[in-house]
Amino acid sequence: MIYNQQEYDIRLEWGIHGIEELLPISDVIIIVDVLSFSTCVDIATKNGAIIYPYRWKDETAIDYAISLEAELADFERKLTDGYSLSPASLINIPPQTKLVLPSPNGSTLTLATKTTPTLCGSLRNAKAVAKYAMRFGKKISIVPAGEQWADKALRVAFEDLVGAGAIISYLKGNLSPESKTALSVYKASKENLLEEIKNCSSGKELIERGFEKDIDLACDFNSSDNIPLLMGGAYVGQEA
Repeated sequence: MIYNQQEYDIRLEWGIHGIEELLPISDVIIIVDVLSFSTCVDIATKNGAIIYPYRWKDETAIDYAISLEAELADFERKLTDGYSLSPASLINIPPQTKLVLPSPNGSTLTLATKTTPTLCGSLRNAKAVAKYAMRFGKKISIVPAGEQWADKALRVAFEDLVGAGAIISYLKGNLSPESKTALSVYKASKENLLEEIKNCSSGKELIERGFEKDIDLACDFNSSDNIPLLMGGAYVGQEA
């Protein structure tokens, strides 16, 4: 009761515990994992691919992909050929491709939403996702994924807070203080969005590893009118 922000229409809470608190009283959940699960899902489903979230580094992923007659994305972000959590690897994914996409954050949260309508939001589709979410009702919960420290504890991620705030900026309803905070951070950053995200901790890490293009793709603000909707365990693109 204390942590679910139930008196507000627009709520925000972090990570898996946020899902657990908000799920019972939400008309729709929006997962936000800007670098890079949400960006991957938007790019792939906009191309017409079907994305199956899966647990991170789970040895059963191969069998799961076989059972679906699907491809399995690499567990590690790759600069070489093949699908992975690098958005650049998915730019040319063909329509109707079935892809199992394990991730430590976005996939984990998606798998926890159960039967509640679930959307995957990013900076690329912030406006489209927000407007689509309002079709489900007034009680909208935004869950930024965050990152993980070495001990698996949640690390609040600037890019996910900005992404959540971008989506919130298009929503109607009374905002919780947590939602207002995300909105304020987005408004303070939107004029220099790409620079800010490249300079945050997650951005600097990706640049150091050679994945600057992934940040460029993630920050292509409102370039997509695609809405990834979770259907039967998979994200499928919907038209705005």
